[in-house]
Amino acid sequence: MEPMTTATPPPPDTPPAVPYGTPDAPRLAVRGEARLEVDPEIARLGITVTARGRDRRTALDDLTRRNATVLDLVKTYGEAVTHLETGAFSVTPELTRHGRGERVRTYHGTVRLTAELTDFTALGELTTRLADLDLTHVDGPHWALRPDSPAHREARQQAVREAVQRAREYAQALGTTLAALVELADIGADRPPARPGTADRRWRRVSLGGGTEEPDAAPLDLEPQRQHVYAAVDARFTMLPPHL
Repeated sequence: MEPMTTATPPPPDTPPAVPYGTPDAPRLAVRGEARLEVDPEIARLGITVTARGRDRRTALDDLTRRNATVLDLVKTYGEAVTHLETGAFSVTPELTRHGRGERVRTYHGTVRLTAELTDFTALGELTTRLADLDLTHVDGPHWALRPDSPAHREARQQAVREAVQRAREYAQALGTTLAALVELADIGADRPPARPGTADRRWRRVSLGGGTEEPDAAPLDLEPQRQHVYAAVDARFTMLPPHL
């Protein structure tokens, strides 16, 4: 039988680990922040196609035709449109307000689509052509950055550099220097909270009823909205003991 072994207890003079500094190793906690303003990389359009008919089949056929027209138009822009998807679809009866019993007055059909573009040169023309279609509403553009945009990485790195610089300044004020990095925590703030009243301005609604006999509308001149990127980290360092 093998002999049993037991863990060797630490020496009596070993100081316990503490979450704060000591006179021999003062701890310094700082926060580093970064705010960048960059050009957008993505523009999203919300497209709502509607149709009406006295019976369900007429409304559905009309909605199918209008939806196909919108899809064909968006797809003609090729690689400028990086994402196109269909969201909600509905055909709803509208009942008469007067008379006895429930009678269907008409049917309303709706299809909602989302188009995502990275080519802002084609954005104004596509927006205008979509809005010029009958019973078609356009919401947008909504400007954004890609999830893997280099701007997010640059903001995080800048926040770390800011934390180190701030810690060095505190240490210099005490006549000492930093000794080691103890902890670096990402507090998960890639973007600051939207200021009151700013969210609604990111979307512009364009609702036009186009006619086939009218000339094509001039493309909209859309100015991309600058994006604000925010990052913050909490950092803790130890310092060499200052001479106070």
